[in-house]
Amino acid sequence: MTITYLVGQPENPSDVKLIEQDIDSFEAKNSGITVELKTINPDSVRTVLQTQLRSGSGPDVFGYDTGPGFAGVLADAGLLYDLTGAYEKNGWKIYDWAKQRVTFDGKILGVPDQVEEVGVYYNKDIFDKASLAPPKDLADFARIADTLKSNGVTPLSFGNKEGWQGGHILSMALSSAVGQTGMEDLLAGRKSWADPEVVDAISLFFDQYQKAGYLPKSPNAITGDNANALFYSGKAAMTPTGTWLVRDIQSTVKFEVGFFPFPAPDGKGIFAGGLGGGTFVSAKTRHPDAAVKLLDYLVSAEHGRWQVEKYHTIPAFPVDVQGADTEPLFGQILADTAKISSGEGEFGFNIDVLTNDEFNKAMWEGLQSVLVGTKTPRQVAEEMQEAFEPPTAGE
Repeated sequence: MTITYLVGQPENPSDVKLIEQDIDSFEAKNSGITVELKTINPDSVRTVLQTQLRSGSGPDVFGYDTGPGFAGVLADAGLLYDLTGAYEKNGWKIYDWAKQRVTFDGKILGVPDQVEEVGVYYNKDIFDKASLAPPKDLADFARIADTLKSNGVTPLSFGNKEGWQGGHILSMALSSAVGQTGMEDLLAGRKSWADPEVVDAISLFFDQYQKAGYLPKSPNAITGDNANALFYSGKAAMTPTGTWLVRDIQSTVKFEVGFFPFPAPDGKGIFAGGLGGGTFVSAKTRHPDAAVKLLDYLVSAEHGRWQVEKYHTIPAFPVDVQGADTEPLFGQILADTAKISSGEGEFGFNIDVLTNDEFNKAMWEGLQSVLVGTKTPRQVAEEMQEAFEPPTAGE
């Protein structure tokens, strides 16, 4: 039988070949099952996939973002296959906190794919030439940005045309400002998104840094890809984004790259981390057993090692990475995210995968408005609070 497997189109075409090779390994161990790989533009997946799943023409297995604003929407519409029994039967050893991200109304509806963190990549060559080091706090970060600007270098590469990029920036700045406990209180509804700390975090990057000239001109007109290109070319010294970019960085740039958390007012700050995405099965699949077998392979030790060594992502389940062949940048990220997985240290959260669709819309569009001066940071924070829905049991 043939099952279809849909993933977001990787930025690097060579990544598709890596995925195909991984599928070959699965097929070799599961005679009689053929996997047809399909790719889709990540910016189109939400609208296209929902339509396909509702009509029954969608893929059997697909990658998608987790949390109430993404997979939760599909769950509410009854479009996801219940994997609770498959977890019990196969004994999948997914981290408990990651499993919670794909659990809705008490049903486990997906398999977490990878652990990620968001922070700031920096060009070590540019920093060394200007005698700069990673910032000790926010004041130090501003001094670094001023030095870079005076040297004719754009301090921060940032494009916000798609809107979601702004959410990642706020996740970084807010996580470092209020800490893990503060983020947990916000996401649980124990604190208001209109509190001064949130207003200050929005103001810092989207108003103050914009006016100080730390960002490219007109960020809302710049796509994520173009913002990446600005960093790759050496025209920008830093780019704030996630660990999903590490493979492209390593295969593209000709300079050494470092990675640090967005700084806090009184210290180095903390990384905002969490679950990058998950793999799900259509409720209308005609081949549920074959689909579950593919998921079983995706949480195997063999696939986990492949993720680390070949695809440079961190699995959401324990994997022995001793002796893994990694480059320095990814080695640092691997060590950092291992702490997220094990619950060690303090980490913030990537907001949009933990909040509802209405909240994300208010956040993304609101941050775009602050950048062009049509809304104040306080207005956006109040609109986010109005749209926020505290999590219910099982989410």
